[in-house]
Amino acid sequence: MKIVACNSNRPLAEAVAAALELPLTRASVRRFADMEVFVEVHENVRGEDVFVVQSTSYPANDNLMELLITLDALRRSSARRVTAVIPYFGYARQDRKTASRSPISAKLVANLITEAGANRVLTMDLHAAQIQGFFDIPVDNLYAAPLFLRDIRERYQGRDLIIVSPDVGGVLRARTIATRLNCDLAIIDKRRERAGVSEVMNVIGEVEGRDCILVDDIVDSGGTLCNAAAALIAQGARSASVYVTHGVLSGGAVARVASSPIEMLTITDSIAATEAVRLAHNVRQLTIAPLLAEAMRRISDESSVSSLFD
Repeated sequence: MKIVACNSNRPLAEAVAAALELPLTRASVRRFADMEVFVEVHENVRGEDVFVVQSTSYPANDNLMELLITLDALRRSSARRVTAVIPYFGYARQDRKTASRSPISAKLVANLITEAGANRVLTMDLHAAQIQGFFDIPVDNLYAAPLFLRDIRERYQGRDLIIVSPDVGGVLRARTIATRLNCDLAIIDKRRERAGVSEVMNVIGEVEGRDCILVDDIVDSGGTLCNAAAALIAQGARSASVYVTHGVLSGGAVARVASSPIEMLTITDSIAATEAVRLAHNVRQLTIAPLLAEAMRRISDESSVSSLFD
């Protein structure tokens, strides 16, 4: 079993390797003068079970090319099996045609990863579960919910909690956590006027005097979650905290969260933290390294991955 780290999230790859008590495979992923990606693996991987750790986060296209070229290098080096470990799967929000003559980019990226040489994909909290069907190779989709549940129980013990879905599409995710915590569920009804801009319309549920926890899979601009937190406070909620798997936090999102009523935004390290994230007073990261490491160990041992969540 060997682990190759690309450049998108090296701290996470190092943490996974430490959890597995394995060294990272010596490899270089660098650029030519014209910014072409060049990959060279400096160890023998013939007949090995190789895992490539790379989130396709910002800059998404550069990181995707690094992943594809690394997969090709390993395939041509006669690795027995190559698993693409993609903690954050970019382009997942383009999972269907939303208008005439628009692409389904998630399917295109799935084809590229398969053709580049991946035999298997390990990812976390896909934006749309059906993306697993875009691949013609096995896909293991891990969930951050158990990690969040443990953290919520530790941080909010004894408080009157209510789990909140920031939109109708996230109700299933929020209901799963609410059921396991044995608490109520509320829903934010919003109308999106255009991409990246959302307007909160109504709060469905009894939130007055309660500590609200919003649950989502991706926070990008932060507008939806900040507006949702403001709506909850306006409805009499005592506090509004947020748990999100993938902290994309593009542009001025961190500053927007810092100036919002959000008590604490908790994200995972599926995407490497920027300086703004590290300095923000109300943003914190939970590591997914032990979960990824255990899933990788089970894949290598040919044992059950789904039992992680039983």
